[in-house]
Amino acid sequence: MDVPTYAVGDVHGHREELTDALRAKKLVDDDDDWCGGDARLWFLGDFVDRGPDGVGVIELVMRLQEQAEDAGGAVEMLLGNHEILLLGMYHFGDGEVPSDFGPRSFARSWEINGGQLSDQDALTDDHIEWLSTRSLIAHADEHLLMHSDTLEYLDWGDTAEEINETVQEILAGNDLAAWWDVWRRMTTRYAFRGPDGPEVADRVLQQLGGERIVHGHSVIADQLGIHPTQIEAPFLYASGKVLGIDGGLFAGGPCLIVPLPWEPED
Repeated sequence: MDVPTYAVGDVHGHREELTDALRAKKLVDDDDDWCGGDARLWFLGDFVDRGPDGVGVIELVMRLQEQAEDAGGAVEMLLGNHEILLLGMYHFGDGEVPSDFGPRSFARSWEINGGQLSDQDALTDDHIEWLSTRSLIAHADEHLLMHSDTLEYLDWGDTAEEINETVQEILAGNDLAAWWDVWRRMTTRYAFRGPDGPEVADRVLQQLGGERIVHGHSVIADQLGIHPTQIEAPFLYASGKVLGIDGGLFAGGPCLIVPLPWEPED
């Protein structure tokens, strides 16, 4: 019997909406504890910023990870660009980034992009260590999981393992310019849109492995030109090779918890 596998899009500090959605899938109980048995649950990043309780989301997922492992299941998380921003703000604050494009700092970008002071105040050493050791790329059966719909990952390595090792090494250090480069690269998007999308997706899949890319980061409503409140399902595009799962929760859209594999209803 196949093990149930799910992917979760960007949460952005909306802990209550997340737990409601997890409860609807029977993955957590009324006390927000794991009840999903041997299910596999993947979070694709952006736990923080723009919403009221990013650290609450982090703590929930850390706890669910332990509980799921004890139950024979698994809860895993990939880093999103907003985790890089949160950590960069924590480590470097308003330290000026070397740039030819005017003043740049993590503090400035964090504030512009919905950073919450309550999250910074609540961060602990355990949170920092846990976040800093998460992966950027992973596989769930035939799915290639990543946060950002970008080709920039490929500049960090030729395999998922190399990409993860390269960035984790940067996050273990204190090179402000290297940290900023990770943030900047992960903010890019839309690599799989347009007429060349299927070909680009194929190239990524052939290099990193998998049959379909699953990503967050780019809100489905922006892809479709509609309001997030109209989103009801993930967005399958690029000839079925790419699945976008960011429902735009911070803008009133749904918290999508997507079973993998996913196919549109007839």
